[in-house]
Formats: sequence, C-alpha cells, structure tokens
Amino acid sequence: MRILVVEHYTRIANLLVRSLAEAGYAVDTADGDDPRLLSFQVGVHDLVILDVAPEDEGTETALCEAIRGIDTDIPILMLTTLHSPSRRARVLDAGADDYLVKPFHEIEFLARVRALLRRAPHADPPILQAQGVRLNPATRSAERGGRQITLTAKEYAVLEYLMRNAGTIVSSTALIDHAWDQNYEGFSNVVQTYIRYIRQKLTAAGERDIIETRRGSGYTIAADSPDAGAGPTRPG
Repeated sequence: MRILVVEHYTRIANLLVRSLAEAGYAVDTADGDDPRLLSFQVGVHDLVILDVAPEDEGTETALCEAIRGIDTDIPILMLTTLHSPSRRARVLDAGADDYLVKPFHEIEFLARVRALLRRAPHADPPILQAQGVRLNPATRSAERGGRQITLTAKEYAVLEYLMRNAGTIVSSTALIDHAWDQNYEGFSNVVQTYIRYIRQKLTAAGERDIIETRRGSGYTIAADSPDAGAGPTRPG
C-alpha cells in the first residue's frame, strides 16, 4: 500500500512518515501549497492523509475538494485540531472519509489508516495462493504447508507483490516502487537482499525455492495451474 502525506511542516511530516513506514507502508510526502503536485501524485496512491492547521482550514478543505475532484474513490484521512462540530462537518463535506483530532495516539492513527484501506474500493481481500504458499492480506500473514511464516513488513510487501503478479516477471524497479517510497536512496541491491531473506524463510528442509531469478529481468513466482485450484480464494 502506498500513502501520500500532505503536510506543511517537515517535522510533523517526518513523524507521520516514520510511523507509517514502520507499519510497512510506502509513503510519499507533498506540500499542500502546490496543488499541481497533488494532481500529479494522487493517481498512484491508496490513501491520502491531509493535515489541517487551524489557520489553513480553508486552504486544506479546498485541497481536499481538489483531491476528491481528481479521484472520487481514494480514501482521505484529515488530521485536525478543529474541535467544533460545525468545522469538523465542513472537513467531511469537503470530501474526507474520516478525521482524527490532534493530538492523537499512534495506535489509533494506524488503526484509522487500516480501516480506511480496508474500505477502499480497490482493496483486494481474497487470500493469495501460489506454489503452496498462502498470504492473507487482511491479516498480513503467510504460511506454507501449514507452517506459519513470520515476515517483516518489507518482506511481506515484496512477497505479496510477487504473488499478486504470479506468472509474470517483476523487475527490481517495480518492487522498489511498490515496497519503498519515492525518496528511497538506499543501497542498490536492496531487492536482491530481501529476496534472499524471503527465500530463507519460505524454504524449510526439503522444500523447493519458489522464487525464480531471471537474470537481467527480475523475479517471478510461477502461477498455479487452473486445475490446482489456483488464484485468490476468500477466507473460509
């Protein structure tokens, strides 16, 4: 999941980004002073978090309306200090799906984020299956052969993307775009490193490696054949 944080103040933006990144989300930031930046970025995100400063209420609600004009479905969470019911109503009328009054606890903030992402029209709750591995996006859990596999947030994001694209070759660039944010400047072989971590966790004694390396192209997990009950299934 990729989240856009619109925040004027760098210190606050950094706190939000750190909290979301530690929870496993890829996060981009934008300054609300440039609506052109918002209209360029909104199409690639799964959720927008828009911070409302009391002195900028009119500007921020206008930005919320602008975002809603670009994308009618993307969830919008407004962070606000507005305690007046009538002013909070204006935030919702501007197109926000939910609001959170500052100051707030991180645990509630992340719960609101998860709730909005679950309700998003593009959310894909079915369990993913490929080559004997099962992922449950609702619980972010993984198993193989009845064995629970503990993955870090980044490991899960990489494996989930490979399984959603089972049968196709996924480039390292695509994996970075999915699992890391737009400002990632880390080491160049980060994908190779995380693929190695995932392989170690997925492959117990006697189990084969299901992630294929296509040198010069990327990585792939073979899709299950139709007669093997392939494809996403609903939790039973």
